[in-house]
Amino acid sequence: MSDLPFTLDQLRILKAIAAEGSFKRAADSLYVSQPAVSLQVQNLERQLDVPLFDRGGRRAQLTEAGHLLLSYGEKILSLCQETCRAIDDLQNLQGGTLIVGASQTTGTYLLPRMIGMFRQKYPDVAVQLHVHSTRRTAWSVVNGQVDLAIIGGEIPGELTDSLEKIPYAEDELALILPVSHPFAKLETIQKEDLYKLQFIALDSQSTIRKVIDQVLTRHDIDTRRLKIEMELNSIEAIKNAVQSSLGAAFVSTSAIAKELQMGMLHFTPINSVVVKRTLWLIFNPNRYKSKAAEAFSKEILPQFAAPGWHIDMLKSSHTSIPVNGLEVQASNFNET
Repeated sequence: MSDLPFTLDQLRILKAIAAEGSFKRAADSLYVSQPAVSLQVQNLERQLDVPLFDRGGRRAQLTEAGHLLLSYGEKILSLCQETCRAIDDLQNLQGGTLIVGASQTTGTYLLPRMIGMFRQKYPDVAVQLHVHSTRRTAWSVVNGQVDLAIIGGEIPGELTDSLEKIPYAEDELALILPVSHPFAKLETIQKEDLYKLQFIALDSQSTIRKVIDQVLTRHDIDTRRLKIEMELNSIEAIKNAVQSSLGAAFVSTSAIAKELQMGMLHFTPINSVVVKRTLWLIFNPNRYKSKAAEAFSKEILPQFAAPGWHIDMLKSSHTSIPVNGLEVQASNFNET
């Protein structure tokens, strides 16, 4: 090991600088001094005999050699983390970590319920929920940064061979109206009535928006005739806009249970039209499966899945798990 021209600490520093864009912010994120970070980078460049950063600009930019080292460094650090988790599972049957990924709607409305049930059974397991775009979530699963994920979008083509993708559940997208809207008094509305509504929607590039357009088109509804009055980038903003009588919207039924129960929104069925999308479970079959991930898959996932759903992703018979609280990471994005 002493013959290696870099240390794990140096790789962590390189990764932090690339993520933060500056030596100072990287030092702050690692809780070390900026001179210590600079010295480690200088030593690393001297040991490798190549410059890793272009220091001419205001932001720390990686050189070609820096990008190459970062690419391999991230894989090395990921494997180190995986190794530590495997050893922790082996030595401590009551400790460990479960890391679950999700796209926006599932991460906001479905996963917290699932994690709540899991923590009731295993209160000592530290749970992390990463809520990001489908693309970013899929990469995290491939790289071993996330144990498993539930997504609503399409996986990038370059990742399909590295992931197991299983249909998990059907997510119905309900037409919601202000409770004061005249259509709210009807048991159902007709397809043609959609053209009379003003809609609030996610961005046209979002996965949910595309699913809605595809399903409506299959039912002979011309989506070009729908009046999109406003585009917002979050489900909560859309729900609040509908409550404020600004228009109608299609929203996942999992996101409106509380509002329907409290009479704050009205769910209006469309005659002969049901808008649904498939939620997918993804995991990396070639990565180590922790006991926490195994228990979550066997004991929690089936309770929320579509009828007849089954998965045998984890073949061992461990039953205990590790954890300590819920940590959530999220990014602001349209559902993808």
